Amino acid sequence: MKVNGSVESLDVEPWVSLLDALRERLGLTGPKKGCDQGACGACTVLADGVRINACLALAIQYDGREITTIEGVTHPLQEAFVRHDGLQCGYCTPGQICSAIGMLAEHEAGMPSAVTGSQGLDEAEIRERMSGNLCRCGAYNGIVDAIKEASR
Repeated sequence: MKVNGSVESLDVEPWVSLLDALRERLGLTGPKKGCDQGACGACTVLADGVRINACLALAIQYDGREITTIEGVTHPLQEAFVRHDGLQCGYCTPGQICSAIGMLAEHEAGMPSAVTGSQGLDEAEIRERMSGNLCRCGAYNGIVDAIKEASR
């Protein structure tokens, strides 16, 4: 697989999650192991530009695919998160940023959400689309403001 622009050759057992391969075999600690059940989004990475929960994906499924972790991201969202205090402890921030990048691409491609309307990417739309990423510190207002800024 290609990870953050580098081709990586891994020999993993069929049951190894993408998250464990990234963290334990490649030393990429940006994606976090939060719930290990796909509920918190701390492990969110981009697979061929689409956001996924790496804890729910098997590494062997992504052979030949492009994986981007927070370590490989250069995006205006990162500075917007800092400007809008969209992080507190920072544990969920890598997954939040990767998810937001994927979410913005989904919105731009015209993919609807449960609240899609004619208002564009408003606060309700952002909150709905980011609902799979949890922040225990409660930085949600800053996260929403950062995504609004970056989407302009």
